[in-house]
Amino acid sequence: MSEPVDLLVIGLGYVGLPLAREAVQAGLSVRGFDVSPQVVGRLNAAVSPVDGVSDDDIAHMRAAGFAASCDEDNFGTPRVVVVCVPTPLGASGRPDLSHVMEAAGMVARRLKRGMLVVLESTTFPGTTDDIIRPVLEESGLRAGDDFQLAFSPERIDPGNSDYGVRNTAKVVGGYTEDCTRRAMAFYARFVVKVVAAKGTREAEMAKILENTYRQVNIALVNEMAMLSHELGVDLWNAIDCAATKPFGFAAFQPGPGVGGHCIPIDPRYLSYQARELGRRSQLIDLAHEINDGMPRYVVERAARLVARTGGELTGARVLVLGVTYKADIADQRESPAGDVVRHLRQQGADVTYHDPYVGTWAVDGLDVPAADDLDVALCAADLTIVLQWHAQYREHVDGSRTRALFDTRGRLADLGVAVL
Repeated sequence: MSEPVDLLVIGLGYVGLPLAREAVQAGLSVRGFDVSPQVVGRLNAAVSPVDGVSDDDIAHMRAAGFAASCDEDNFGTPRVVVVCVPTPLGASGRPDLSHVMEAAGMVARRLKRGMLVVLESTTFPGTTDDIIRPVLEESGLRAGDDFQLAFSPERIDPGNSDYGVRNTAKVVGGYTEDCTRRAMAFYARFVVKVVAAKGTREAEMAKILENTYRQVNIALVNEMAMLSHELGVDLWNAIDCAATKPFGFAAFQPGPGVGGHCIPIDPRYLSYQARELGRRSQLIDLAHEINDGMPRYVVERAARLVARTGGELTGARVLVLGVTYKADIADQRESPAGDVVRHLRQQGADVTYHDPYVGTWAVDGLDVPAADDLDVALCAADLTIVLQWHAQYREHVDGSRTRALFDTRGRLADLGVAVL
């Protein structure tokens, strides 16, 4: 990979790989870097490691010249470098920027005059300017003068067939106005609409704002679900009614918790910064508390449901359906299903699971037995809990095969089934 290329993508996961695919389809010469030999090996064998990018997509990319490497010496001479590495939370709740720092160090060691470097990894405002820029400038080159630097928040929605990289507006904020213009021109080659932010901090905050908005509103409907149950109100019907208002309302649905990287993780970056400033992000922290408590509430409701038939969770055979964080994808990142099973086990339940996208599954290092035959499992379970509504369940899960059924996704509300 020593020849000049248009783009090098660092981090070939749920963010970097769709970006690389779109750039290749637009005619750009693209290379990829990932620290995982398994990911690199699969890509170079035309096998996709993520949902939303097919094996055929990878084969077409390979035919167009795309190649992946986990060897830093194969960095090459790209005109643009986009960093799409993970930014998890550390044990103390502090954002873990180690992957970003490692990527920045690698870029700095090979930075060339005229190169554009863009960070897409979600992080807190100030990261690009105050943390990444100094690392890159250890090369002796200066951002805004010798190379361009920008932040552009990723907006990947795994499993969304309507919106992808190309037709989702791309927000771009540069270290300088010239950096913004250069980054916008790059993305405009394969994204329909590119939007300029005032700077990197505003672009970083836009991403945090998007997901904090979702976190807070999901917490609101989760709290409404708990209150509605006590009041004997069908919240799902109330949401449908409220959604008929053409202004001032956006519909959110309750659930057993929040999953994925964005909603449960990103707002915590802002909470961290608030603490660093000696402040408290009260609404954000409360939203976390409510959403993090939903798995326990689901199990409490499940115990009440079993008790109606004179039983108890201790020794009960409980089948959980759908353990991914979204419907019809295999992504399990931050899925609340693990916490639900943890609480069920603490109550002494005998738990099995079914998920057409997850072949094996373990919680706290202990395997959760998989149900191979869904219909048989539904009939055998004392209680079935719908945690994720995969399309396959439409023909099998309607309450007719189950002793007790608890639907946390509201898909069976009109059938008289217990719902969240």
